[in-house]
Amino acid sequence: MEKGLTYTSQTEVTPTNTALALGSGDLEVFATPALTALMENAAMNAVKNELPQGSTTVGAMIQTTHVKPSAKGETVWATAVLTEAEGRKLTFKVTAKDTKGIIGEGIHIRYIVDRERFLSKL
Repeated sequence: MEKGLTYTSQTEVTPTNTALALGSGDLEVFATPALTALMENAAMNAVKNELPQGSTTVGAMIQTTHVKPSAKGETVWATAVLTEAEGRKLTFKVTAKDTKGIIGEGIHIRYIVDRERFLSKL
């Protein structure tokens, strides 16, 4: 897989993805779990068109900061860049921002898996 593959996911801060709604805090600001999910979504989409047929990626680790709040109505973007590909292991640099600047960044690891084989473990 080629390093440098990139994707940006976008969302709006709504009452359903605030810290209060998700139970990760008691303020009506963009929740850290929602930020993490947006980062994972960007990473998943960065490589999905390069995967073998029948494969997908699953998240294994994310180490991230969430340094600034984003208010309801704000737009948030997360960008993932593939920085390393070692066999099935994919490492991404992830960055999130809103209209006021960077709100978080980190490293995310995903693994390429065969869909059927992965689901057979349930």
